[in-house]
Amino acid sequence: KLLDIIGPFPEKTPLNVRITGIIQKDGYRVEKLIYESVPGYYVTAALFIPDKIKGRAPAILNAIGHSTQSFRRDIYQHVIINLVKKGFVVLTYDQIGQGERLQYYDEALGKSRFPSTREHSYPGAQCFISGYSPARYFIWDAIRGIDYMLTRKEIDPQRIGMTGRSGGGNITAYVGALDNRILATAPECYITSYRYILNSIGPQCAEQNLYQMVSEGLDHADFIEARAPKPTMIIGTTRDFFSIQGGRESYKEAKKIYVAMGAGENLSMVEDDNKHTSTKKNREAMYAFFQEQLDNPGNSEDVEVEVPSPQELQVTKTGQVVSSYKAKSVFSMTTEIVDRQIKKRESLHTDINKYLGKLPSDVAEISGFEYPEKYAKSIFSGRFVNPEYILEKYLIEGSGDYVLPMVLLKPNGLQKNKVVLMMDSEGMEHAVNQDSLAHKIVGEGYAVLIFDLPGIGSMGPGYMKGDSYIDGVSYNQWFAAVLVGKSNVALRAEDVTRVVDFAKNELVEFESISALSIGPLGGELLHAATFNPDIKSVCIISPFLGYADVATTRFYKPEYIPFIVAGAIEEYDLADLIAGLCPRKVVVINPNSGDGTAADKGKITDCYLFPIEVYSEKGVSGNFTFKNSVDDNEIVNHIFLWLQ
Repeated sequence: KLLDIIGPFPEKTPLNVRITGIIQKDGYRVEKLIYESVPGYYVTAALFIPDKIKGRAPAILNAIGHSTQSFRRDIYQHVIINLVKKGFVVLTYDQIGQGERLQYYDEALGKSRFPSTREHSYPGAQCFISGYSPARYFIWDAIRGIDYMLTRKEIDPQRIGMTGRSGGGNITAYVGALDNRILATAPECYITSYRYILNSIGPQCAEQNLYQMVSEGLDHADFIEARAPKPTMIIGTTRDFFSIQGGRESYKEAKKIYVAMGAGENLSMVEDDNKHTSTKKNREAMYAFFQEQLDNPGNSEDVEVEVPSPQELQVTKTGQVVSSYKAKSVFSMTTEIVDRQIKKRESLHTDINKYLGKLPSDVAEISGFEYPEKYAKSIFSGRFVNPEYILEKYLIEGSGDYVLPMVLLKPNGLQKNKVVLMMDSEGMEHAVNQDSLAHKIVGEGYAVLIFDLPGIGSMGPGYMKGDSYIDGVSYNQWFAAVLVGKSNVALRAEDVTRVVDFAKNELVEFESISALSIGPLGGELLHAATFNPDIKSVCIISPFLGYADVATTRFYKPEYIPFIVAGAIEEYDLADLIAGLCPRKVVVINPNSGDGTAADKGKITDCYLFPIEVYSEKGVSGNFTFKNSVDDNEIVNHIFLWLQ
């Protein structure tokens, strides 16, 4: 099941290992090396080999936690050299976005645009857009590292262990579950449970979340259970932000599996009273564990050691893969995947009626949209009378344990029989008090119903920022949606459905409902209209063009991430939703590219070829229009034409 969630791994290709240098230290040597986990995708690593090896020695694959210096950092070197001094061969390597594998390295600045967690999550979000977890790459780098270890005459292939702390504990848990060549694992400062993660710090950076893992019924304990009955030690600290209670409960659950298999003694847990860090007690327990399980008896004392300098451990000539080689990146590989997905989706367009007929059910399944089971009556919460309009305030129940705030602006005079639903990505208060558009629509005799949705205006963004808070956007909140298979977009579209029900059944003086969005909420409106035929026409202002465009833009706008359905683009994108609304009137004004800049007419036309074709074939080509480079006055004029 884990393999299904992670997705198929690449085929195993030649590692093309190159040794870039050897340094001799007291009692051991270090071979600095590079291997290609896939062709053109370089992994920088170091192999630590004790001087006095008799025959083949036990070996440890050491996955490093989040650190810009990676394995060159002294706290990681301390553990590695202690293991080497005890007779273990150790292979360690740079995780993606760390050490010499920075994805967004800026030569002028001499550093990455992002710290390591964001180096993972910024391109990782694009992986999720195309329907898979970036963990696939992290795991594959480690698996190929094991492939390399098995080529070395110094290493006993039957005595391989793996350990790592924090993000390294995460990768240790993954690989230990998936690769049977690892006899013993010791994940440190990671194992807990999603129950405690979601009720405390929230999901961590991208690779720590597997696509729809929670909705598939899996949790941290399953990483351990998948290893049974192989020896495993869970290492934790009581004051870690990875809840120790979750770790204890996962251990207790997994222990039942080990006991049932007659190997209860092969699963152990050690903890120390400290924060998210390495402690002497835990290190010594880990050394003793590997000494016992990998048949390498000796003293398990944690000793002070002299560590090589970061400069000594530099693997590439320039200090970065990106400037030393013409290397692939997570982004470039995602782009290749998305290009294939687009071609597959376009092939479905050849049978328009079949594709559009299946579209609503496909959209519901992928996004997680569900029609509300019941609709509660609204709560009227006040009225203000102004010379030009009347403002009424309402509350209705949302899809979760919250209420949605709404304001209805009605002309204080002659009123038309149409109500316009307005969704402003900057919030209801902005739409009413800082933007004149709603008032201009009211001035033409239309009522406007403005409301906030989860994460928007008075409904957000919430307290939780997380370790991947990029340009004011919490990726971690979006990762929670990816884990549970219920997109933010679907949640908001369900709430729009509740607003539509209110407008239809409580605002009975209006015969017709139109809907307008401003900003990236355009995708939510298109989803809502897909499931609500009562929305007779749609206008989206300043949306982004589509999910695939964000996924294939190297420096995309982080603001768009919470408004994207992960895993959609192989089946549909925003342009397909527009096509599905035919023959309803749809107007798109000033759409933006994935980087947030205004899209030019050629790019917009290319993106909207399918809805253009559908509207033309149905004989209503005038019902779908788009406008670019439109100023505020022209926007108002186009909206008035749309409303007629």
